[in-house]
Amino acid sequence: MDAPLDSSGRGRGEQRAPAALRRAGLLAATGAADGGEIDAWMRDPTRDPDSGLVGAAAVRRAGEAITVRVGELVAAGRRPLVVGGDCAILPGICRALPHDVDLWFVDGHPDFYDGVTSETGEGADMDLSVITGHGPATAVGVDGALVEPHRVHLLGHRPPTDDAGRREAARVDPAIHQLPAAELRRRGPAAVGAALAGGGDGPAWLHLDLDAVDPRDLPAVTYPEPDGLRWPDLVALVTPLVRADRLLGMSVADLNADEDPDGRHARRVVEVLAEVLGG
Repeated sequence: MDAPLDSSGRGRGEQRAPAALRRAGLLAATGAADGGEIDAWMRDPTRDPDSGLVGAAAVRRAGEAITVRVGELVAAGRRPLVVGGDCAILPGICRALPHDVDLWFVDGHPDFYDGVTSETGEGADMDLSVITGHGPATAVGVDGALVEPHRVHLLGHRPPTDDAGRREAARVDPAIHQLPAAELRRRGPAAVGAALAGGGDGPAWLHLDLDAVDPRDLPAVTYPEPDGLRWPDLVALVTPLVRADRLLGMSVADLNADEDPDGRHARRVVEVLAEVLGG
C-alpha cells in the first residue's frame, strides 16, 4: 500500500516515490496484492510552536489513516508492505501493532531527534524517538512508547560527523540494540539477519529506510550518508528478516523520485525488493 507522506510538507520527491515504484513494476515483480493508497498526503510546512513538529496536525492525521489500514490488514492475517513517503510513516504503523513487537529498523540515521533538537522539525527526523516514547507525543496523539526500546534493533546507521549528529546519538535510548553499518559488515549481514530472525518467537516488523544504502549505489535519497551498506549487503541482511515466520509486515521509505528522473534507481529498488520477497 502507498503512504505518500513527506513530513517536510513541501511536496518533495518522497511523496512521489510510491507512484514511481509502481511505474517501475513493483506489484508485478513482487507478486503483491494491490493495497491502494492511504490518504497520507501532507501540505503544511509550518512548524508547530508547541511540539516543534512540522505540520503536526497533518502528520497525526496521516498517521491515523496509516494505523487504520495497517491494523485492518494485520488483523486479517495479511502481511502489509507499506511504501512511503519518508520515515514519518512509522509511528502510524507501530500504533497498529502489538505492544510486544520487535522492530528491525534499518536506516542510515538513528532518527532520534525531537521537536527541540531537530533542525528541520520533520517527522522523519524523530520517528524512532517518537515510537520509543522520547519524541513529541503530538506526532501520534498518545503518550508513552509504542514499541519498547529493548525490542528495537537499529541497524546500518553511520557514526555522526557533526555536533548535531553527536547530540542525536547521545539521545538514543541505551536499551536500543545498535549495530552501525561498519560493525554490521564486519559481523556479516547474512549472519546478523539470520540471528535476528531466529532470535525470538514474538511478532516483528521490518522498517527499511533506503538511505541505509551507500550513495554509490543509491544516491536518490534526501539525506544520503557515505559508508553505507552496498546492495549485496542489504539483500543479505534483509532476506532472512523478510522471510521470518513471525514478521507482521514491512515498510520502505525515503526514495526521492525527484533525484531519479529516468527511474533507474526506482527499478533497482524494485529488483531488490523482488529478490528478498521472492521466497
